[in-house]
Amino acid sequence: MAEFEDKETIVGAMRLHYLDWGAKGKQPMLLLHGGSQSAHSWDELSRAMRDDYHVVALNQRGHGDSSWSKTGIYTVSAHMRDIGGFVNALDLRDMVLIGLSMGGRNAATYAALHPEKIARLVIVDIGPETMTKGSENIRRFTSRADILPSLEAFVERAHEFNPRRPLEQLRERLQWNLRQLPDGRWTWKYDRRFGNRERKHNPGTLWPYVPRIKAPTLLVRGTESDVLAHDAAVRFAEALPNGRLVEVEGAGHTVPGDNPPVFASVVREFLANA
Repeated sequence: MAEFEDKETIVGAMRLHYLDWGAKGKQPMLLLHGGSQSAHSWDELSRAMRDDYHVVALNQRGHGDSSWSKTGIYTVSAHMRDIGGFVNALDLRDMVLIGLSMGGRNAATYAALHPEKIARLVIVDIGPETMTKGSENIRRFTSRADILPSLEAFVERAHEFNPRRPLEQLRERLQWNLRQLPDGRWTWKYDRRFGNRERKHNPGTLWPYVPRIKAPTLLVRGTESDVLAHDAAVRFAEALPNGRLVEVEGAGHTVPGDNPPVFASVVREFLANA
């Protein structure tokens, strides 16, 4: 029996694909992945939470099996239209909203604009102040040749970029993030124009939304993150009206995949005690 169902819904001109991990009728948990990733970034957390929550992991525009923007638009406002339409289409209420990196930025913005929809918010390794080093490292990784002869070549490249991840995990994860070309070679699924648009985004534009976030909020930082510095994370958590900060050992920027058991544990503890 499949662990999840592949589903899709139409929001405006976008066909949005998502993973439904079951338990419909329980409190919804909506998961938003980071840039150049996919809904499968959350597989470990989804497995850990699916008995207690109706877990839904969305492939945001230009990622996974969702539509690409015909005009290459990947702005925050475009994501807000998508997420708002998606939440309404699935009638998600009183939800737990969790986002990593780009998804964390989108989650925080949506929570500020629609506080009535959110019961709890978890933001992972992103904030209004980010380090250039991490952004440049990600950019270098994603800007390298995007067609390789095999899936295994991508696995080796990903392991070089993030050696914290076991090869088996990377291999399983990348099969969802890649597609095979007619000539047998492999390439990314996500729209490469996304990266060019994201470079123009100023994280500081998140600050005006912070006071409008009403839900209890957990900010999770990887102790080895090169994107969100400790001091910046402290400032962000203190600025949140009802925020707290937890730092996870043995994790860099992609905390849910770098240290899945500890990440799931801190999320579960937060949801039980917030």
